[in-house]
Amino acid sequence: MPGSGLTPAPEWDRFAHWPRARALALLVAVLAMLVASALVPLTVGRGEVATPAAIGGLGGKTGTTKERPRDDDLKLYDAAIARIHHGENYYSFILAEHRKAHYPVRPGLAVRLPTLAYLDAWAGIPGQIAAAVVLMVAVLWAWWRRLGGEPGGLPHRNIAIAFLFLGASLGLNRYYFVLHELWAGMLIALAFGLHRPAARGSDQPGQWLGAWCVAALALAIREHTLPFVLLLAASAGWRHAWREAAAWLGLVALFAIGMTIHLHFVAAQTLPSDPVGPSWFALRGLGGWLSNVVLASNLRFLPHWAAGPLVMLMILGWAGWRSEAGSFATLLYLGYGLFFMIVGRNDNFYWGAMVAPAMFIGLAFVPMAMSGLTKVALGKGAPATVS
Repeated sequence: MPGSGLTPAPEWDRFAHWPRARALALLVAVLAMLVASALVPLTVGRGEVATPAAIGGLGGKTGTTKERPRDDDLKLYDAAIARIHHGENYYSFILAEHRKAHYPVRPGLAVRLPTLAYLDAWAGIPGQIAAAVVLMVAVLWAWWRRLGGEPGGLPHRNIAIAFLFLGASLGLNRYYFVLHELWAGMLIALAFGLHRPAARGSDQPGQWLGAWCVAALALAIREHTLPFVLLLAASAGWRHAWREAAAWLGLVALFAIGMTIHLHFVAAQTLPSDPVGPSWFALRGLGGWLSNVVLASNLRFLPHWAAGPLVMLMILGWAGWRSEAGSFATLLYLGYGLFFMIVGRNDNFYWGAMVAPAMFIGLAFVPMAMSGLTKVALGKGAPATVS
């Protein structure tokens, strides 16, 4: 600003355009969340504090042998893939495998959709490795392009892609190739990167067909993709992109039909003697959110007092980026965070892989967000306008 001695904030710095009172309140809330996230312990299993030994197959090193002990969940998926590979029908054996492993089959949602088992059986290990590499490259490429087209994305693109690689590189670990959340999470990251929403009120159509196809595959693998699809539908409706909104709602309808068929086949073989599994409504609070994201990502190698605050900073970075991607990601990751605080037991921490890969991009925007927020909160920024 001429004569003010202040450098105008870039248009993509969301907090720099806030009133001081709002910025000060958020800054206090951010600092409180950073402290809380550093103190809350991460838990797995029946509530034990997370350590490499407690996490088992889904984190850290376990023992000194070259072959890592196989997690019980992964053994179940291994057995399903092997039996499909030998020509058996998924629904002819999956409930028996659950009972053998002492896993519940009631409610029917405890039994995974068969999509990934068939894909893994068809591809084999070489095909899975190739698919993981292709998917990783596709995610990086999609976000390289999207960051180049979003306001403020280009100046932060290199560091954002580096953080994205850090978040998504878990997808290259073949130990987890049978894990549904691993593939669904990477597909969500790809769909998000491919999506190009039209501005609200614009006559120009957005680009969403590629994202629709990728999200459909993710939804067919893991039903936890549904909140992502519903948010895309709501976002399209808010922008008055009715054709796109109808397409996303159509995908939800197709999913509902597919899930109904799946539950029908499961129910047909469920016995009255089958016990009901423990409730997923565990109300784990902040610890549940942090445990899921940290333990299902490469943040698990850090001490919890560092990893927890990094999750909060990811959200702050996305929230501070004034763009379509920033706004959508903030709602998406806060929504999944609320979901993880309410739903999911300690041993469901791997659900965090659904959102972890692209969350890391938010770290690239933290310096800008903290600078803009702090300057305005302390009254050192340029005169603000309400955005």
